[in-house]
Amino acid sequence: MNEFIIYNFLKLKTSFLQLNMNAEERIYQLREELNLHTYNYYVLDNATISDFEFDVKLKELEKLEKENPQLFDANSPTQRVGGEITKNFETVTHKNRMYSLDNSYSKDDLLDWEKRIHKVLGTDEVAFTCELKYDGASINLTFENGKFVKAVTRGDGFQGDDVTTNIRTIKSIPLLPNGDFVSDFEMRGEIVLPLDGFRKMNEERLQNGEEEYKNPRNTASGSLKLQDSAEVAKRPLDCLLYQMVTSERKYKTHFESLENARKAGFKVPETISLATSIDEVFEFVNYWDSKRHYLPYETDGVVIKVNNLQQQEELGYTAKAPRWAIAYKFKAEQVSTVLNEITYQVGRTGAITPVANLEPVQLAGTIVKRASLHNADQIEKLDIRVGDTVFVEKGGEIIPKIIAVDFTKRPQNSIPTKYATNCPECNTALVRTAGDAKHYCPNEFGCAPQITGRIQHFISRKAMDIDGLGGETVDLLRKEGLIENYSDLYDLKVEQIIPLERMAEKSAQNMIEGIEKSKEIPFEKVLFALGIRFVGETVAKKLAKHFKSIDNLMAADFETLIAVDEIGDRIAQSIIDFSNDLGNIQLINRLKSCGVQLQVSAESLENQTDKLNGNIFVVSGVFHRLSRNELKKAIEDNGGKVSSSISKKTTYIVAGDNMGPSKLAKAQDLGITIISEQDFIDMIN
Repeated sequence: MNEFIIYNFLKLKTSFLQLNMNAEERIYQLREELNLHTYNYYVLDNATISDFEFDVKLKELEKLEKENPQLFDANSPTQRVGGEITKNFETVTHKNRMYSLDNSYSKDDLLDWEKRIHKVLGTDEVAFTCELKYDGASINLTFENGKFVKAVTRGDGFQGDDVTTNIRTIKSIPLLPNGDFVSDFEMRGEIVLPLDGFRKMNEERLQNGEEEYKNPRNTASGSLKLQDSAEVAKRPLDCLLYQMVTSERKYKTHFESLENARKAGFKVPETISLATSIDEVFEFVNYWDSKRHYLPYETDGVVIKVNNLQQQEELGYTAKAPRWAIAYKFKAEQVSTVLNEITYQVGRTGAITPVANLEPVQLAGTIVKRASLHNADQIEKLDIRVGDTVFVEKGGEIIPKIIAVDFTKRPQNSIPTKYATNCPECNTALVRTAGDAKHYCPNEFGCAPQITGRIQHFISRKAMDIDGLGGETVDLLRKEGLIENYSDLYDLKVEQIIPLERMAEKSAQNMIEGIEKSKEIPFEKVLFALGIRFVGETVAKKLAKHFKSIDNLMAADFETLIAVDEIGDRIAQSIIDFSNDLGNIQLINRLKSCGVQLQVSAESLENQTDKLNGNIFVVSGVFHRLSRNELKKAIEDNGGKVSSSISKKTTYIVAGDNMGPSKLAKAQDLGITIISEQDFIDMIN
């Protein structure tokens, strides 16, 4: 009866309001009201309107928008209910790379990190922010002109999947941030599933006779890739934000930017804390190590960041992670189980990895059946034997590993483990070189997992990025005799692929188009794709930049190779071994004939010079004409090297505004030339 009275009252009130304002004004008013109520309920946990009243306003807005389609807005509250179907999630390149974090597992690691920070910055005046590391699915939210426009998963850090439609359904994300906030920016955070919501979802599944979800993190991650956004809207997903990325210099510290993001409507956890010393960081870590089990979300550690944004810029990044942040991981959960068998896996480079096959056991929310034993030395060190009761934990609470044996439960008939002598796939005798921890199968071109593994690496996202071609398809193509190596991919025809299992004409056409498009991939990625041992993504970039073509690289001798910055003996010898192998020479020649990019393009070379060759630069301060990244790129494009810290080897310091006084003093003591932004521009011009 009460709801009936309220409904009629609201109906009369609505009619009165509509008499006094036009449809456009009423639509904007309703959107503003509903956004405010959503923020109060999902972010502040403080409902200011009943669910019934909210639904009445939402239905009115839906009706008005339907009658006035010209006023459609993708960020309207009516669009949060979902319903759009996404069959394929488009891969999108991140405007700003999403780096991973270096992990630490002890307070000594944090002390070492702090010392490095002080050394690079040349000052002891460093403040930190401490934030809980929530266990969810990383997301990057893009806003333009103050409006939400796109959501992309982390992916490999360089590119991820566009899940915008599904993210719109998460009520704690403001689609139109309020207040005096920045205009164009990215917000980064974790999509999480609160523990209460996860329990309720599993209760419903059990009632429906369905299997329970394993853990909140995997369920949250899987939710983002559901094809029906209406199904996503039904799940109690939340979004906790931890970083803003923008070119606007409105805030001086990370803490200040997050405080203002919270005021703008973003759900920034209240647990974030400022620390003026490493001792205060330890206090935060100790407190939450004991209190984390009372949180409504899963967390596996603490993220410590340098608070000052200018200092963050000074510190910069390694190839994989920011130098200004580190993750402290709480001690991992441990369980004991029985080791049933040791088997051996063959990697794409022929490396042999022993694997422990375990009696299934629940660990950190998942069932663990297998764990890596790493190498022969690790097996010998732990004296692991089949039949042993072993202690297992998840390294970083992700990868299962055996940390010890319970010798009190060892069977009396236990037999010491003898490491494999032959390849489990092709029976070739294994080899192990001095100083190498792993055994290898030398049958490079005749061992099936190596053949398949090299092709799978070749087509991977960071390498040739071939759409429409996955690991299972590669294995199928090899077994059907259509390919024996990655150069064979370029000879494939649609009519050869269609008859294969689970292949349709459209799938076959997409695969061939993806292979053809890969011919446009730049040389540095092709070089990484070749799978030369020890030549990872970063090394491939350095080699491509230095040698400019595969011919120059393969013709280089040992002394020429080790003269390249950061190329050591092991990498140099690996390149020489690759270059001297007849099979590899034939592969390269075939790739050339297919049109694959095996030299740096003319466009890339156009703006590159050797003007700064042999010079080492340190970039410090705030600049006006070029961003710090543009400055660093200009240095490298002209043959110079960028260093993060000042030393006797430093040639120049490019100094902007607010350069640290201790850094300036150190430069003057060492007699290093300090130049301005304009001086540098004049130098390269």
